[in-house]
Amino acid sequence: MAAAKKAAAKKPAAKKPAAKKPAAKPAAKKPAAKVAAKKPAAKAAAKKPAAKPAAKKPAAKKPAAKKPAVKRTPNAAFMKAMTPSSVLAAVIGANPMPRTEVTKKIWEYIKKNKLQDAANKRMINADAKLKAIFNKAQVSMFEMTKLISNQLK
Repeated sequence: MAAAKKAAAKKPAAKKPAAKKPAAKPAAKKPAAKVAAKKPAAKAAAKKPAAKPAAKKPAAKKPAAKKPAVKRTPNAAFMKAMTPSSVLAAVIGANPMPRTEVTKKIWEYIKKNKLQDAANKRMINADAKLKAIFNKAQVSMFEMTKLISNQLK
């Protein structure tokens, strides 16, 4: 039933015949040749598909005056030096550093020791040092940042 509705929706709507006006005078008979000539033309016109309206193109935007580039300032909370725990210090070092640097150092360690899972790159396979931080054999990269933040003071 749904297919029949779709097929009916694709067909162009048939034109309704014009309403008949009451004839005041009897129409004079036209020669048969003229009537026959008009009928095929009317049928041909009805069979032609309607011309598609031209798609409106959006007006070309004028380039707006660019604002001078402002250097983005980092959030102070990310830049605050944090002291890593002794377990985390075994991986990244004992010096206080911002969270951004801690994350970079962890990723350097992971890539250096090839601890990223080959099948699913989002998963990190923990070695002995990372297992002490994560308390799991495998963690996702998103969970990893949460577990590392617990190791910072």
